[in-house]
Amino acid sequence: MNTQPTLAKEGDSTGDPGRTPPSDGLKAGLKNRHLSMIAIGGVIGAGLFVGSGSGIAAAGPAILLSYALVGAMVVFVMRMLGEMAAARPSSGSFSAYADQALGRWAGFTIGWLYWFFWVVVLAVEATAGAVILESWVPAVPQWAWALIVMVVLTATNLASVASYGEFEFWFAGIKVVAIGAFVAIGLLAVFGVLPGSDNPGAGFAHLTDAGGFLPMGAGAILTGVLMVVFSFMGSEIVTLAAGESEDPQRAVTKATNSVIWRIGVFYLGSIFVVLTLLPWNDPSITEKGSYVAALDSIGIPAAGQIMNVIVLTAVLSCLNSGLYTASRMAFSLGQRGDAPKGFAKVDKRGVPRTAILASVVFGFVAVFFNYQWPDTVFAFLLNSSGAVALFVWLVICVTQLRMRGIILRESPEKLVVRMWLFPYLTWATIGMIVFVLGYMLYDGGSAREQVVLSLLVAALVLAVALVRERTGQKADRV
Repeated sequence: MNTQPTLAKEGDSTGDPGRTPPSDGLKAGLKNRHLSMIAIGGVIGAGLFVGSGSGIAAAGPAILLSYALVGAMVVFVMRMLGEMAAARPSSGSFSAYADQALGRWAGFTIGWLYWFFWVVVLAVEATAGAVILESWVPAVPQWAWALIVMVVLTATNLASVASYGEFEFWFAGIKVVAIGAFVAIGLLAVFGVLPGSDNPGAGFAHLTDAGGFLPMGAGAILTGVLMVVFSFMGSEIVTLAAGESEDPQRAVTKATNSVIWRIGVFYLGSIFVVLTLLPWNDPSITEKGSYVAALDSIGIPAAGQIMNVIVLTAVLSCLNSGLYTASRMAFSLGQRGDAPKGFAKVDKRGVPRTAILASVVFGFVAVFFNYQWPDTVFAFLLNSSGAVALFVWLVICVTQLRMRGIILRESPEKLVVRMWLFPYLTWATIGMIVFVLGYMLYDGGSAREQVVLSLLVAALVLAVALVRERTGQKADRV
């Protein structure tokens, strides 16, 4: 007996095919402005602000190529995911599509791995936010700040999906305005036309005046790829959130079409400004952080505190979205019988309360591990979820190869977003992701540890999925 669930009717409606309110108990509480800002801000994580300095130090100006390569990969993956999500909006997104296209084992495995990734992220971001807050109010201990942040955002998610959307709208809005202002002001300073700037304005000279554009050699581009790839995780959140909007097809289409300029402006644009304001080997880039160093070079007063506010906003945004994403994935797994049935229940406001609470409990446990055993238990959790982003993108690619035919066969009118040059570009993207994973194994160090431990956890989850599927098939025969 085929134990694979049929999703052909998920999101169907009798009216406009684009307007598909959730039929799974969730409320269509997200407005178009919420989805637009979630889509724009979804690719801007704290990693961009905090981690870009080490990438610049490792690759020099060539880090721009690293960001461009990873950005192109994300654009292709999002295009594939957008194709499926516009045709069949689902709170389970790629996990639900993998379930249908590849088998229940695939949906189960990637769904639980993705949930695991985000509950670990909750601990990382809660701790990062607590460090900043403690520096401002040292009377409150760091663990208490982490607890306060988690409790507040849990309450927000429990209130309604509209509360999540409203918080994320403002969090993402602050990030977008901040980076937009940074790029605009920085470019004026680069060309020496910013009034009162302390930066001499060297134009594009800094891209080549400290050892050339490739000071560390061409191989550093790949090293840079490993360092920046995980700062892009989260682009796919909008496809999960679209399932709780009134017009998911429009939201997904808009988000998919805008991902190119979002990555171009926010990632490539802001890093380009840093590299043209300062030589790549300026010590302040690693000592203060790339954005603070750039602002200091212009003469912006209190640059460090300004960036702390922006980073805190990014942290809270990531926490907010991480809790939302983990709970919706748990909800979808519960709906499909791949998680406890209670995860699939919603309250009168359409909120999957049990799924949210279960996710935040594991998040709290991870925070405790981070304070109690940061170099052992938590380090294992962190490394064993480190390559999940690449696994998710790989599954999206493979799923889209199968889903294109299923959509064309069952509802061709819903194929409003199409992957470019299908299937050639899909296969090329698969090759890029596999290459990155292989290079992580070759590169050694923490990158190899992340891939090995992530593969180990994935193998364990896959084994559970296969045992459950085989047990279910035997029960059906009986």
